[in-house]
Order: sequence, then structure tokens, then C-alpha cells
Amino acid sequence: MKKIGCLLFFAFLVSTVWAQTKSDGKLSKREERKQRIAAIGRLEEEGVITYRKHFAGGVKLTTDGYGGWLEMGRAKSVKKSWLFQLDISERKHPKEEKQQYEYSSRNPVIYGKINFFYPIKIGAQQQIVLGNKGNKNGVSVTANYGGGLSMAMLRPYMVTIYDNGEEKSISFYNDSTKFLDEALILRGPGLGQGWNKLKFTPGVYVKSAVRFDYGKFNEMINAIEVGVSLEYYTKAIQQMVYRKDRNLFFSAYFSLLFGARK
Repeated sequence: MKKIGCLLFFAFLVSTVWAQTKSDGKLSKREERKQRIAAIGRLEEEGVITYRKHFAGGVKLTTDGYGGWLEMGRAKSVKKSWLFQLDISERKHPKEEKQQYEYSSRNPVIYGKINFFYPIKIGAQQQIVLGNKGNKNGVSVTANYGGGLSMAMLRPYMVTIYDNGEEKSISFYNDSTKFLDEALILRGPGLGQGWNKLKFTPGVYVKSAVRFDYGKFNEMINAIEVGVSLEYYTKAIQQMVYRKDRNLFFSAYFSLLFGARK
């Protein structure tokens, strides 16, 4: 009995010590994280780099549309970084206006619209720090400028017409006369129409922006960015009938950006 009692006491002692060690380990990890965050804050106040790369994504509103983008960043010095970006958006013509015909309640019509215009841009920007956060509740300010390649993806705008006793879906390129005959138009395009008739026009772009990052320290990116963009395409882009086709496009944008740094 004494042996059994000793064994039980020893087992209880080992389990208690193990549980206490495990608890201390958890506490130690929490303390280490607190110390690491505090060290990051001190280093940032001194202007020392605390990260080497980041990944982020954002949504934006432009003066002529909307879009989204992905970004990968690489820090090169205390004040400078390179940003590599993929940007996809939809650009609308300022004269677009939805119209409701008798049979178009399901799909309103933008009369005279020739193409949906989706710029796809891939490029790089130089980022320069204008002002550090200084503390965990501060805001860092950076200036970004650069450019790259742009590809105009054009999806034909399809309308459904009633012609010779049947419904037909046509684009401006199929029959421009019937396409513009309001007496024949029933409704506008669905989301799935026109993707099998895409056309592409290459181009280039430049853009510059100011970014305000209010994320906690530099671990997280929570930023607002405002900027301008200029695009040029090798062929004039057809968007609307009775409107001049253009090669050059200028827009301003407002963007929300979220991500993390390592």
C-alpha cells in the first residue's frame, strides 16, 4: 500500500509540475509578443526598418468607374520600398445613361454603349516615406509613383432585339443599324454575355498617389490612398456611339487598402 501511495503522490506531483510549466510557457509566449510589439514601436520611432515585405489588397472608386487591386511590397531602405501591383477595374464613359424600355425591366439598356471597358494593369511603384507614425496610434504618410503595362479588355455590349418574329442578341459589330433602333430593343445584356468575343488593346500607364496608413504599428496595413492615373493605348478605345474614341484616359481615385507585413 505504501508503494502504491508513493506512486500516486509522485504521479500527482509530475502532473502538477507539467501543468505549471505549460501554463508558464503560454504566459511566456504572451509576454514575448508584448515585448516584440514594444520593440517594434521603439524601432519605428527611431526610423529603423521593422519589416521586409508585405502583401495587401484593396478596392477603389475612380472618377469613371471602380475596381480592385493586389500589391506585394519589398522594403529596400529605411525610407524606400518597391510596390508590385496588379490592378483590374471597369472604366465607364461619362455619357452612359441607363434607360428603361417596356420590356427591359430585367436588364436596363445603356443606349449607344459599344463595349464594356476593363483595364488590366501590372506595374511597379517606388514608395517613399514622408512621415512615420511615431506611436501605435499614429498615421504614416507615403508618396508612391510609378507605372507599367496596361491591357484594355473590351467586352461587346449586347442588346436583345425583336426582329422578324424572334429574339436575337446582337452587338454594334453585328448590325449597327438594328443595334441602334430603339423600336427593336427589348433589353440589355446579362452578366454572361459577350465574354466569348473579347478584344484586347495594349497600352501603358503611369500613376502617383499619397497613402495614409493608420494600421497598428507596421504589422497590419489599414490604409487610405488617393491618387491619379494616366493610361495610353495603341488603338482608340470604342465605348459609345456618337462620341469620339480615345487613346488617352485620365482619372483620379480613392482606395481602401488592407494587408499584413512580415
